[in-house]
Amino acid sequence: MTAHREPQRRLVLAGVMGSVFLAAMESTVVATAMPTVIATLGGIQIYSWVFSGFLLASTVTMPLWGRLADQLGRRRVYLTGLSLFLIGSALSGLSQGMGQLVAFRAIQGLGAGSLITVGMTIIADLYGLERRAKMQGYFSGVWGVASLVGPLIGGFLTDAVSWRAVFYINLPFGLLAMAAIGWGLAGERTAPRAAAFDYAGTAVFASAISALLIGLVEAGRGASWWRPSVLGLLGFSAVLLVFFVMIERRAVEPVVPLGLFAIPMVRAAAATGFLSGMAMFGAITFVPLFLQAVTGSSATQAGFVLMPFVIGWVVCSILGARLVLRVGYSSVVVAGMLFLTLAFVLLAGWNESLTRGAAMRDMILAGAGMGLVFVPMLIAVQSAVLRSVLGSATSVTGFFRTIGGAIGVAVMGSVMAQRLHQELSALLAGAPVALQARLSEVVAHPDLIVNPVTRAGLGADVLGQMQPAMAHAVGSVFVVGLVVAVAALASAFLVPAGQARDLAVAQEPAAPSGS
Repeated sequence: MTAHREPQRRLVLAGVMGSVFLAAMESTVVATAMPTVIATLGGIQIYSWVFSGFLLASTVTMPLWGRLADQLGRRRVYLTGLSLFLIGSALSGLSQGMGQLVAFRAIQGLGAGSLITVGMTIIADLYGLERRAKMQGYFSGVWGVASLVGPLIGGFLTDAVSWRAVFYINLPFGLLAMAAIGWGLAGERTAPRAAAFDYAGTAVFASAISALLIGLVEAGRGASWWRPSVLGLLGFSAVLLVFFVMIERRAVEPVVPLGLFAIPMVRAAAATGFLSGMAMFGAITFVPLFLQAVTGSSATQAGFVLMPFVIGWVVCSILGARLVLRVGYSSVVVAGMLFLTLAFVLLAGWNESLTRGAAMRDMILAGAGMGLVFVPMLIAVQSAVLRSVLGSATSVTGFFRTIGGAIGVAVMGSVMAQRLHQELSALLAGAPVALQARLSEVVAHPDLIVNPVTRAGLGADVLGQMQPAMAHAVGSVFVVGLVVAVAALASAFLVPAGQARDLAVAQEPAAPSGS
């Protein structure tokens, strides 16, 4: 029998944390560089696809990477995903046009889909329940710190070097992470598995989720979802998803094992992840817009208001991971949802008199809520399934949260567009005759109130008319978020009660060393 070298846990942990840092940072670091990218490459018409293409590719592939990790082993699959991410990064830095950048960002997203989900699976493999809980908390903390420093790093590199450096910076650190994981998991035991791969299920699933996300992006651009382009894509997605379920029931090695949803903890994680992701990631997108359009904050000031959200998430992720070992999953998740719901009660009351201090208070409550939900539910799912489907279960948990966020952004964007149209039409109809001409220009171009330069020239009388209208329009997003947060709170009671150790399956996902 061939001897296996024990995994180098610290080395692997460093490699996984490093690559996750890069993947998480990439979501925010590019945003800072994009104005300069547009000035160089043009293509402002497809600006949003630089982000949407990355999100689409990473979301679609999450369950695929998880299943491949279960079939082929964590090391091989993780290194493949990291390689794709780095290739996409290098090509993005070489882009000569916006179309190329969108395509290369999609390649980057293909690889990024593996980094967080398979990375979390590797952590679950390496550590037992108690250590795993702490490590997953730190894992979430790394993600939060990366999201926090991403805009600062992006701005510095763009100003001091070039926007292309935003992509190239991934290469040296990514190669170091590859070396650490490749060496640290060189002795990984991979049980022989049937080579059958669910090609039909993979193709149909990728097509269904692609149609769904593209339809949601299209829906979020207008005030109505009842457009043929939106309904056609969403309907096509629904048909493909039904077809996908039919395929998976017959597949020898399904890409998404439907039997996972027979486990109460997995069902609870899917529901809470979807609804909390829809509420929080949908609403958080519009917080900077409210601060800039209604209270007159600069982009930098709006960014600082979001910092408490990340801090609350990081601190409560680490705290929540420890609490589940003492009080169980259910009470921690319910507490997190209560924090999140309270945050939305406060957000729904935002108006033009909002102060940055009050906004930061509400953001830290929201971040605390997400921290107490995300990591405990992940640990719960990893403890409730067999190691043979650990990768699939981990990726499915992340997938529902991400899809929820994408749907939340689209739904809330549509609600805001419709309310903004109503508010501005009513404002123009009832405005004093002396302000009609000046208000008409702002109503036709509402972005004038967001831009600090043009805002300064509007005058106090015009701003006095516009601010309440913008507050009502953007604030409607938070009302929708509150409704979804209440539904998420109800879903938290689906989480089985009991201690973490009691709920763990008999075959605990143990480290490859057998510890």
